Amino acid sequence: MDSGAGRRLREWLDAEEGGLDAVGLDLGGADLSYGDFSASWFTDAKLAGVKLAGAELYRSDGQGADLTEADLTGASLVRVNLDDAILRNATLEGADLVKASLHGVDASGAGCRGTRFMGSSLLGADFRGADLSDAVFDENSFQVKVDEETKLEGASGSVFGPVTFVREGVSRELSGSELQQWTRDHGGEIRVLGIQANR
Repeated sequence: MDSGAGRRLREWLDAEEGGLDAVGLDLGGADLSYGDFSASWFTDAKLAGVKLAGAELYRSDGQGADLTEADLTGASLVRVNLDDAILRNATLEGADLVKASLHGVDASGAGCRGTRFMGSSLLGADFRGADLSDAVFDENSFQVKVDEETKLEGASGSVFGPVTFVREGVSRELSGSELQQWTRDHGGEIRVLGIQANR
């Protein structure tokens, strides 16, 4: 965390009101666990390795933020905007991303065990190598990238495809009953919506 970011954080803590304006700041490595950052601005912020376990981030904006290897275990990210954010190898176990926006997110290698994605938009998200075991979905737009390293054991709920499956650099689209079978083969109990309509 650079000195300017530290100063901004101290000023915000002293004010004790409103959301934190951390647009473009470098808070990398900071421990912000269990803080209340509702309606805060982390747009384009550098948050690599930051600890936000158990934090409240309701309606915050993290568009374009770099959250590489960040710890968001159990964090509340309800209605958060994370479009185009980087979540490579981040930990989101047990996090609540209900109705969050994750367009174009790079979540490759992310740990999302038990994460609640219900109603969140996942268009163009990259989940290659991610652990989505026990994750919960509910009518999600699930036009994402996956590979053989993507884990789905115990994942449940319902999604709309298609999914882009990548193997050895070759991409293939999976939709309808084929996507349904692929999720089952990987231990998921996810229902693919619209199968009847596609027949």
